[in-house]
Amino acid sequence: MEIKQKIEKANEEAVQRMISGLPVLVDIAPAGEVVPGLEDRMIMHSGPPIEWKKMCGAQRGAIIGALLFEGWAKTPKEAEKLLNNGEIKIEPNHHHQAVGPMAGTITPSMPLWVVENKTFGNRAFCRQVEPKQQFGEFSEEAIKGLELWRDIWAPTLRQALNKMGELELAPIITKALQMGDELHNRHTASSSLFANEMAKGIADADIPKKETMMTLGYITGHNLIFLGLAMASGKAIADAAHGIDYSTVVTAMARNGTDFGIRVSGLGDEWFTAPAPVVDGLYLPGYTSADGGLDMGDSAITETVGWGGFVIGGAPGILSLVGGTPEEAIGYSKEMRNITTATHSTYRMPGLGSIGTSMGIDIRKVVQTNITPIIDTAIAHQDPGYPIIGAGLVRAPIECFKSALIAFSKKYSGD
Repeated sequence: MEIKQKIEKANEEAVQRMISGLPVLVDIAPAGEVVPGLEDRMIMHSGPPIEWKKMCGAQRGAIIGALLFEGWAKTPKEAEKLLNNGEIKIEPNHHHQAVGPMAGTITPSMPLWVVENKTFGNRAFCRQVEPKQQFGEFSEEAIKGLELWRDIWAPTLRQALNKMGELELAPIITKALQMGDELHNRHTASSSLFANEMAKGIADADIPKKETMMTLGYITGHNLIFLGLAMASGKAIADAAHGIDYSTVVTAMARNGTDFGIRVSGLGDEWFTAPAPVVDGLYLPGYTSADGGLDMGDSAITETVGWGGFVIGGAPGILSLVGGTPEEAIGYSKEMRNITTATHSTYRMPGLGSIGTSMGIDIRKVVQTNITPIIDTAIAHQDPGYPIIGAGLVRAPIECFKSALIAFSKKYSGD
């Protein structure tokens, strides 16, 4: 069999694994209980591997906040000292079956969404989504939000989920796409659908009234609560397609505010990186492009499996957040079909004639067409200590795909 035929066969298998993935929420548990390889005094972060001293301002701020949250340091200065001395281990989320929004920090006592791909049995994890600490803020208010998640909201949701047994997420994803979500930065429908399901579980479980009311208020008022679930779902779906010899399908895209990196199914666990790009976006009052940091976060796992920017044409509501016109959005979604391998049979976009979402990014097609994946994303400040400052659109750097294709050629040159 010629190498081209081997590649096509491998890519077909990779995409079929993605299409057949069935994400199910099975637990909400402290990271230390469920994440493989997570050690004490270890902090996980978004993007490819990076040293503390090379991190961008927002990621540094989030890491400091994580130390304060865990009680490993009492002040930001004490936290920086521990980090500068190498006393805290830092590793990427993707190396531990996990993903995290923006800076993506995950620590042992932080409760995570635990999503199982029922088709293949693999699990993935994601932390909560919030607008402060994950963007680099480490104020008392930012840490308080993490503490409420750890002490009230997550335990209540876990108790409710235990009463329910588990929660299938594919039906929510399917409906949300039909209702105008793109599953990266617009989760108005998915979060509401999720809150409705969890409210039933909370009502059925034997939970004190105070915790019940606090948690109901949290999940019904959090328009982005489903983002963490979508990210864990995307990770569980993509991981099942990783490690297939000869496959040129991308199984991870991630950024740490310094580097943008991708992983490819047929190239093992190697990262192919390039400098993180500037986000073209809209800024919250008081901020301008001069304040913005570079692209950051594991949330591009949503685009990796065909959501986010890939379906933005069916989600015009997101444009008020990230900018652009409906015509441009439709153009992006159509353009992504040029660099992908297949369309999903269930996840569809009614606004674009109910066509299936494009999935299976092929590094060959990216390099051949010079079209790179479009990602809609939030924006963090370039300095530590700030919350979210905006959102916009960004393109993955083509250098990642070129270097991956070169590596692929070298690995399989014998064929």
